[in-house]
Amino acid sequence: MTLSKVAGGNVLRVGIAGLGTVGVGLLKLLSGPEPIGEGRLKVIAVSARNRSLKRDVDISQFPWFDDPSEIAANPDVDVFVELMGGSDGPAKHAVELALKRGAKVVTANKALVAEHGEELAKLTEKYGGAILFEAAVGGGVPVVKAVRESFAGAKVLAISGILNGTCNYLLTEMEASGRSFADVLADAQRLGYAEADPHMDVSGTDAAHKIAILAGIAFGFAPDFKTVHIEGVTDVTLLDIRLAGKLGYRIKLLAKAEREADAVRVHVHPALVAFDHPLAGVGGSLNAVVIDAEPMGRLTFTGRGAGEGPTAAAVAADLLDLLGGRAPAMFGRPVAAFRPLSAAPRAESGRYYLRLLVKDRPGVIAAVAEKLAKHAVSIESFLQDAQHDTPDVPIVLTTQVCPRPALDAAVAEIASLDANTAAPFVVPIEDGPTRQPWRIS
Repeated sequence: MTLSKVAGGNVLRVGIAGLGTVGVGLLKLLSGPEPIGEGRLKVIAVSARNRSLKRDVDISQFPWFDDPSEIAANPDVDVFVELMGGSDGPAKHAVELALKRGAKVVTANKALVAEHGEELAKLTEKYGGAILFEAAVGGGVPVVKAVRESFAGAKVLAISGILNGTCNYLLTEMEASGRSFADVLADAQRLGYAEADPHMDVSGTDAAHKIAILAGIAFGFAPDFKTVHIEGVTDVTLLDIRLAGKLGYRIKLLAKAEREADAVRVHVHPALVAFDHPLAGVGGSLNAVVIDAEPMGRLTFTGRGAGEGPTAAAVAADLLDLLGGRAPAMFGRPVAAFRPLSAAPRAESGRYYLRLLVKDRPGVIAAVAEKLAKHAVSIESFLQDAQHDTPDVPIVLTTQVCPRPALDAAVAEIASLDANTAAPFVVPIEDGPTRQPWRIS
């Protein structure tokens, strides 16, 4: 690391590429009346796609570069801060340039780290640089550092979390307001809580990038985004949220990585979370992560997962670590010590929620029960919604613990019944401490 001598101590010269919400927030922290690092983090270069865009900070005081790669390649820049986003293209090219000259990199780019983490880690070792990415997961929730450092001496069994604030806001608002997914999403876009193109959030991709990173750190392998099973929230209806509440659950977009013998399963999907589960009360745009480890037990981290302040503060925390000479291995261990990833197949067992919309006629429930019994899936509870306002009758079943393949086979046969008016909807159930949690087996 190059520390330039100035009056009063050492200084790190910082170049920032990307002046959106987070970049502007970082400039405020570094150049305000009480700057983070007491003035020893000096911004000497900035870059963004649009120089003339109106921002909440005066960027004329900083040297401007049209091409972020010029900042990344500049030997006068000690730390290249990448806030452009995207797993490839200019962000990846600029980060590689910085690492290849032995510079330090700080990024909030979860897609870049999740999809190219191993090759970036190899560059840090080959050229002597470093890359820190606390802001890539959980915004202001310091979970990357916690997993990499605080759990280094523990055996992590599972990490589960609410890792996308947009989806959590949508599901929370649907429950509170009684409005549909489409209506709440439209309002969220108008208010700036959701992007104009919300695909990365509502498809589960954003949360998948984050859980892939945490899984890699926790279980000792390079993140492998391709192995993450992903389901989004677009099929969750207001009806499901209401019926789940009657059963004692909330619907959350759950990201989870769990150990199974010598394999690891990483997945993102909607789940029914029991009211007494640590994640059930995490509302609005908050993020939360629950870590189960031996011998530490269960720890929960909760906080704001996005936005100018929390994410910029996480970037600033990484800069302060570098200022203090702390530049840990990217995933907590050298590349040579990465374990080979054995991805567990999607053959879990557990309890499940099954919602059907069927025609109101005799024999339908008996036919559904017969299909489930054929595949040895036992029903634990049954709810037929009497408050529906359509000709279709909502039916909800929760199962006892059963293999997911058996349930899928039964649901495929149920879907072929001519009484259906919509595709069956299946999600797993995540119980709280008052009941034995559903497990992977």
